[in-house]
Amino acid sequence: MTSPPYREPLYRDPSAPVAERVRDLLRRMTPTEKVGQVNQRLYGWHAYERTPDGHRLTGTFRDEVSAFGGMGALYGLQRADAWSGVGFEDGLDARDGARMAHEVQRHVRENTRLGIPVLLVEEMPHGHQALDGTVLPVNLAVGATWDPPLYAEAVAGAAAELRARGAHLALVSALDVVRDPRWGRTEECFTEDPYLAARMTEALVEGARASGIGVVLKHFAGQGASVGGRNSAATELGTRELHEIHLAAARAGVSAGAAGVMAAYNEFDGLPCVANRYLLTGLLRDRWGFEGVVMADGGAIDRLVRLTGDPAAAAARALDAGCDLSLWDASFARLAEALDRGLVAEERLDAAVSRVLSLKFRLGLFEEEPAGAIESSGVQVGTALKRQVGEGSSAGPGDRPRPSVPTGQDGVTERVGQGDGAGPVGPAGPGERIARASVTLLVHEGDVLPLSPGTRRIAVLGPNADAVSPLLGDYTAPQRPGTGVSVLQGIRAAASPGTEITHAEGCALVGDDVSGVASAAALAAAAEVAVLVLGGSSARSGDTVFDSNGAAVTGSGPPSGMTCGEGVDLADLSLPSGQRALLEAVSATGTPVVVVLVQGRPHAVPAPRSSAWALLSAWYPGPLGGRAVADVLFGDAEPRGRLPVSVPRSAAHLPVFYNAKDHRYRGYVDQSAEAEHAFGHGLSYTTVAYGAPRLSRERVTADASRLVCRVAVRNTGARPAHETVQLYVRRLSGGTAWPRVRELRGFVALDIAPGAEAEAVFEIGPDTLASVGPDHERVVEAGVVALETGPASDRTQGARLEIDGGRSGPVTTTDTGGTSRRG
Repeated sequence: MTSPPYREPLYRDPSAPVAERVRDLLRRMTPTEKVGQVNQRLYGWHAYERTPDGHRLTGTFRDEVSAFGGMGALYGLQRADAWSGVGFEDGLDARDGARMAHEVQRHVRENTRLGIPVLLVEEMPHGHQALDGTVLPVNLAVGATWDPPLYAEAVAGAAAELRARGAHLALVSALDVVRDPRWGRTEECFTEDPYLAARMTEALVEGARASGIGVVLKHFAGQGASVGGRNSAATELGTRELHEIHLAAARAGVSAGAAGVMAAYNEFDGLPCVANRYLLTGLLRDRWGFEGVVMADGGAIDRLVRLTGDPAAAAARALDAGCDLSLWDASFARLAEALDRGLVAEERLDAAVSRVLSLKFRLGLFEEEPAGAIESSGVQVGTALKRQVGEGSSAGPGDRPRPSVPTGQDGVTERVGQGDGAGPVGPAGPGERIARASVTLLVHEGDVLPLSPGTRRIAVLGPNADAVSPLLGDYTAPQRPGTGVSVLQGIRAAASPGTEITHAEGCALVGDDVSGVASAAALAAAAEVAVLVLGGSSARSGDTVFDSNGAAVTGSGPPSGMTCGEGVDLADLSLPSGQRALLEAVSATGTPVVVVLVQGRPHAVPAPRSSAWALLSAWYPGPLGGRAVADVLFGDAEPRGRLPVSVPRSAAHLPVFYNAKDHRYRGYVDQSAEAEHAFGHGLSYTTVAYGAPRLSRERVTADASRLVCRVAVRNTGARPAHETVQLYVRRLSGGTAWPRVRELRGFVALDIAPGAEAEAVFEIGPDTLASVGPDHERVVEAGVVALETGPASDRTQGARLEIDGGRSGPVTTTDTGGTSRRG
């Protein structure tokens, strides 16, 4: 009798619909195998070890796979930093990382009953956090560019690098909105504004998807509203504040196709997000229709034991709320026990497993090639694709011959220059273009900038002047010696031949030692201009003490010189006392002063005693940040950054975010309550004049609320202008909730030649005019609004618009800015 021909299981058929493949695979799984698919318990650096013959899988990894008949996900296989303890001596570079990713998949496929591949999850906060990974400027720098397409291009390159190294999911902070800049994770936020955050989140998801990487958006939801700016602290959010401020980016990311969201540590309405069914199921899935995975933040499920009393109950609580995948937790591995005890229904586990499996099918894990011939894969050390900028990249006049940079930095793989401008290395990559576009000129008195080619003596001073590590931000892998360009190196390369450039630190980054201040001031006195590079650093070191989730642990002072980063929150936003003394001494010399703040949060800086000074912010601009700063200082690039956050006068003035509720507060008796520099502010080397906004209609109905807003902008100076025209909505009357002062609803960049005029055109639709209604859906409500345009949130002109007709239905469209037209 002839046996019937063997047929592959349906779940292995790539032509079958994903839902059918999931059902077929799920019915074949044991409870233990199901629990294994929703767990991500192992730190990836514990999955391999280095031997004299190369890297190999560890017994720890093999035991974990064996215990559950598979593995749902593996976090951080290629992560390298001070917390993991992984460095160049024992870690995975690009080629070794690709090989080890292959070994992980090969072992799981060949040594488990069902051969379900593993989701390989990596940190991509601003580039891949791995050895020789590309490092991009931090999110706050991205926000300062107001340029989502540029960010999408940079993300696509970083995501391609992850994919070439075998990863599938990128964890990226995108959802946190700055409400208190004392928070050490401010650098991980794009902005204080929900609209700008939403546009950057869309760009993030679209850029990653273009390179075949799924994004898990961190952190859902409201983590940026922690009380006192304290990491992982309580929030006091109401439902309306949550919807108006903290959910816009998440909704935009979900609409753009995010693969997952990460449930935050904070609680909402008394329940931690990871156990909050309203957030994870009622809102995210039922109302928004999200079909991706919800991942817990690291160890967040284990924290629930304080509420539930035991780990199995904690696991049940998170699963029932809508959490699908753990991160390092021990509790979620107890789900089988939770089922046996009747703490959660088996359908909940099956739903979570189905979502994890669906993601694996959608990302093509079951169809991945074995990739045995890694040598021929084309993986390059430093970047996977060595992406080059195409035509129309707007690289700008800053592309003079440059000092070259070692591997791993934005696709550049040449030698380190010696400050002579040697090169060339080709057009700037998207990371360097972000760095240049993010430099924000906040103050300019006395025409000290741009530095003249005829300047012959420049003093470059300060603790951040000749250091690369402060340029990089938190969540950065170790860098090879000689990597990057400091501000001092950038200035030396950009200065004219024969320019005398002197340098002194003057003081340490932190502390009150002023022993070097006098000698630094003497150099300033002998110079024609002093460039004072101050600010902060999120650079971790081997002696930093870490919490169980990787956050830095603070004691009586900054850990290892850190002044920013996860776990490094400040009570005072002033510069450290040593830096303040240096600024005072240098400004007292009478030499024109240019202060460059390398920072991950806004610092409050008093005006120096000088009639000629300038203040620039360089938001952790990445390893080529020194070159970007020099380009702006010498005028090879126009300063085009605009503030993504309001800058307070001091911590005592907080909060100062621009979009507060409009209660007509009159301020303090002793000081102004206004921000020192408003959201959207940023100067250039030219002057511009704005016309009043012109509306195509002065009256619309709530159900038919479309019109056009135009504003003319003239360049009245002698240099080219790159102007970011901002559109705000201000409710004057009507609505069902108290209005905010104003709310950003669009922006467009104009490039205007000297003496020329251009026009920004905004297509106004329901999304522009919508607000959060009584049921927390976005609707257009009857009333009167002002459509305001201008160069910053505190310098706008408005046009009145009447909205008739009650209230529209829920608004689901997205207006993402405007267009420009030459005058």
